[in-house]
Order: sequence, then C-alpha cells, then structure tokens
Amino acid sequence: MSSWFQRYLLPGFVFQSIIVAGGYGTGRELVEFFLQYGPGGGLLGMLIPATVIISLTSILAFELARITQCYDYRSFLRLLLGRAWFLYEIGYLAAALLILAVIGAAAGHMVTEAFGMPGSLGAFGLLIAIGFLTFKGTELIEGFLSIWSVVLYAAYITLFGLSLVRFGPAIQTGLSSFLATDGWFVSGFRYGALQVSLLPAILFATAHIRKRREAVIAGLLVGPIAIFPAVLFFVAMLGHYPAILERPVPANYLLEMLDSRFLQLAFPIVLIGTFVETGAGLVHAFNERLANSLQALKRAMPDYARPLIALGLLIAALLLSRFGLIDLIAVGYGTMSWVFVGVFVVPLLTLGLRRIIRRPGQAG
Repeated sequence: MSSWFQRYLLPGFVFQSIIVAGGYGTGRELVEFFLQYGPGGGLLGMLIPATVIISLTSILAFELARITQCYDYRSFLRLLLGRAWFLYEIGYLAAALLILAVIGAAAGHMVTEAFGMPGSLGAFGLLIAIGFLTFKGTELIEGFLSIWSVVLYAAYITLFGLSLVRFGPAIQTGLSSFLATDGWFVSGFRYGALQVSLLPAILFATAHIRKRREAVIAGLLVGPIAIFPAVLFFVAMLGHYPAILERPVPANYLLEMLDSRFLQLAFPIVLIGTFVETGAGLVHAFNERLANSLQALKRAMPDYARPLIALGLLIAALLLSRFGLIDLIAVGYGTMSWVFVGVFVVPLLTLGLRRIIRRPGQAG
C-alpha cells in the first residue's frame, strides 16, 4: 500500500529538485522574472500566477497520467500532442541546452567571485562533473540527488535565517513598501510555464496515485512546494534592493553582505553541487529518451553513444555560456517560456482537460 507521502508529497519534492538550479539557484532568475517588478510585484507574481499555473497544470498532468496509465514522458506526450509530440522534444532539447549554459555561466561567476579563480575553469569543471555522473549512470545519480537535496535545503534555510538576523529592518522596509510595477502577472505566468515544461519528466513519481482526489491534492501541493524555497530566497534579497538588481549572481552578493567567510566558501560549493545535480539529470533524461525511442523501434542504444551524446550536449552548452548569465536568462528563458506555453501548457489545459472530462470515472 502506498504511503500518504508517496501519494501526496513525493511528486512535489521530485519536481522541486529538478527545477531548483535553473529556477532560482543563483537568484538571477528571481531578479529577471520577479524582483525587477518591485518587492510587491515580485511576491504577487510568485504567489499568484506562478504558483497557480504550476499547481493547475500538475493536477491535470497527474490525473491524465492516472486515468491513462502513461507514466513515462514518451507515451504521455504522444497521448497529449498526437503527431505533434516532436515539438515538445525540440523544445526540451533547447531548454536543456539553455539550462546547462546558464548553470555553466553561473558556476564561472561563482568560482571567480568566491575563490578568485578563472570563470572558464569553473564552467569547464562543472560540465566535467556532469559528464562523469552521466557516464556512471542512474544509481550514482539517484544517490547524489537524494543526499544533495538535504544539503541544499540546509544551506537555503541558513542563508535566509542569517539574512533576517542581519538585515531584518531593511527586509521589513522592502515588504512594507510593497512596490509593484506593471508586468508582474505576465512575468509570473511565464516563469510558471517555463518550470512546468519539466513535468513530464517526473510523472514516474505519480504512479502511487490511485484516485482523482489524490491526484488533485498532490498536484495542488506541487506549486507551494516548488515556490517556497524561492520565496525564502526572494525575501532575503529584499534586504539589498535595489542594488542587488545589477548583480549577475545575487546569491554571491548576499554572501558578501553577510560577511561570513565560512558561508562564502560553503554556499558556492553547495550551489555548484546543485548545478551538477540538475545538469546530470537533464543529460541523463535526454539519453533515456533516445534509448526508449530506439527500444520502440526494436533497436538497442550502443554503450558508447551515451558518453558521446553527453559530451556533445555539454560542449554546445559551454559555447552558449559565453553569452553571459544575464543575457541567457533574460533572452533565453524569456523566449523558452512562451515556447512551452504553446507546446505544453495550452494543450494540457485544453486537450488534456477534455480527455479527463470524457473519462471521469476511470480508475487507474
């Protein structure tokens, strides 16, 4: 019998673990999508459109997967998009390269600012670590994910707590002003659409859901679980608003202001480990997609293909990272968010909802 944790909470935590590095790991993502619209606009964007679109699409995706028993990415997208399923595949590859480029550029900035080393060395080292984990396979990746997620939460809670202690009055001023400029709703919606593009990759975690009520509750919880750490990070950043808007890696700026040498050394290591976590998951998932496609054609993926494909993705991401962290997030993330609105969010809210309505009583 599946436990309540597996049915209600596991999908949300799995989803949160794969979006953290590309979603708010450096803090620059929060500046681009939220803080530039003011403290009030940023919080409204996170708590209303972003959280709502993540929860709503999760509910529909979980219920559609339950009634059709489509728990793997390939069959779910064929069910949802029909012959147009390849459009999502193209979007996923572009998004994976973009996220790899973003975390490569971010690692370069962090290594330079925290340790005084060349940025290219940090980016190259990060991609080597991702390649190593991908080459070693699923077991090592899963072990690394489970351990590092605990370390990451401890680091974020520590950063938030110290920021409240040191900069509480400035944070309170930012919250009380509640400045909000036009555009926060659309930006929050775009952010949510970008994050839910990875929902098909975590449907395996919904296999324990057996009833519609469970799918609704589990999906409803995904939004708050995914956004909560981002809100903590955002509130900590308010103590340095608006100066923090211009920093490529706001997390580094927070560490500088806290003036804790231990945190200045430990937090970048934790964050870079998170980048490795996300990057390895993206590359490994792409390899698995190719392997499953070949298996459907009754062909096996050669052993040598996995490291070669991973190497190709990482080299392409390394080249993309030269565009710089700010431009990659502002232009790249902004464009990809609209792509996934078209190839995933809208089809799920229309075609997916229609399929669910037509089969209201079907059990899993």
